[in-house]
Amino acid sequence: MSAPKATVANARRLRKEMSKPEMNLWHALRRGGLDGHKFRRQHPIGPYVLDFYCAALRLAVEVDSYAHCVDSRPRRDLARDQWLLAQGVRTLRIPAHEVMTSVDATLATIREHIAHLPPPDAAHPPPPEGEEGSPSALRWGRTSSHSEVRWGRVR
Repeated sequence: MSAPKATVANARRLRKEMSKPEMNLWHALRRGGLDGHKFRRQHPIGPYVLDFYCAALRLAVEVDSYAHCVDSRPRRDLARDQWLLAQGVRTLRIPAHEVMTSVDATLATIREHIAHLPPPDAAHPPPPEGEEGSPSALRWGRTSSHSEVRWGRVR
């Protein structure tokens, strides 16, 4: 899926300005660090920039700070997650403080989530062979089953 030029420019800027929790998780995910799954960081998709995206799994992993719990942010996040789901992309949200507590536990949460993902359907197949990623209440209390958005829990 393509993204507007402004979104691509924003993604490039965000790659240079990643938060500490995002950087910590990126060091663990990069180069297939999670069971060989390739993740992209600050990936533009439509009007949005995803913290981390695995094309083969059609999975977005978002590292959320406290700001995602206040004001209109939860509502905006839900609208974004629903839009992504309509594109065939599922979202896993993980609180930033949990990434800072334990990257290994965060990876275990992502791994567990991946194990429960349904296979890609015909409406939203994985990327074609040859493309990167081809096959060869909020997390603090609420899981939204309506939008298939899952909040990871690091133990």
